[in-house]
Amino acid sequence: MTQVSGRPESPIRRIAISGASGLVGQALSERLENEGWQVAKLVRGKNVSPNDIRWNPATGEIDRAALEGLQALVHLAGESLAEGRWTPDKKAAILESRRMGTRLLAECLAGLSSPPPVMISASAIGYYGHRPDERISEASESGTGFLSEVCRVWEAATEAARAAGLRVVNLRIGVVLSSNGGALKRMLPPFKLGVGGRLGAGRQGMSWITLDDLVSAIGFCIENEELDGPVNAVAPEPVSNAVFTKALGRALHRPAVFPIPAPMVRLLFGEMGQSLLLEGAKVYPERLLGAGFRYRYPSLGVALKAVLNP
Repeated sequence: MTQVSGRPESPIRRIAISGASGLVGQALSERLENEGWQVAKLVRGKNVSPNDIRWNPATGEIDRAALEGLQALVHLAGESLAEGRWTPDKKAAILESRRMGTRLLAECLAGLSSPPPVMISASAIGYYGHRPDERISEASESGTGFLSEVCRVWEAATEAARAAGLRVVNLRIGVVLSSNGGALKRMLPPFKLGVGGRLGAGRQGMSWITLDDLVSAIGFCIENEELDGPVNAVAPEPVSNAVFTKALGRALHRPAVFPIPAPMVRLLFGEMGQSLLLEGAKVYPERLLGAGFRYRYPSLGVALKAVLNP
């Protein structure tokens, strides 16, 4: 079922997307354009196409007039979490890119004469921290640690838009499964060679979603007026890292019996490895399910088969 729907008989609907050059942004832009939306990409620099919108979160510059009359804005931009070690400068860049970019957009939308009715702003399941033994929903409290702090700041930065009456969805995104990028692409080489395995003890939760279902979930949130506030963008079958790695090995017809000890992960990747690879939670999409969202790939085995054999 296509859950992002254009209406050819209606006037063209305009949507703006930040982070449109990333894995999720590219897929979302393509889907929306195919569905009849006019997509305006928020871009930095001087070479801006006629449909795009110039902005610079670091300096507070944005073409406010170009945001008038939108039907929706999807904010995905932010400094990469997984590129490079988390030095103090890197951590500051991760935090401030999300705070500044999100606040700039929220405050700008709040001041428009014809703002979009909805802002979909990315967040992450890192909000919940490391809780391997709990069932996590949108009602669960925030965890501890750097990622949880980043997500709290990220979501709080949307407040100006919410206070101005916009419907704001804070989309807490899990591990996105795609062979074209993200965590799965990085995992594939060792698993294809038969030397993959669990990370550490393998108890940490892995709450995942296919790229296809994530794009559909974003469209569903745009259309569904009952959804606002936190929404977990994950599949309804979270698993442990040990279960995930075994399933990936089966999907590739390779063994998955070579675990990487936790000390080795910390040595290779530092704090980033500890937070992203050795910690996690089993997060459930209670609000999406309650609103009637239908997953194309709700189970891990089917999802991996589809992603790895498109």
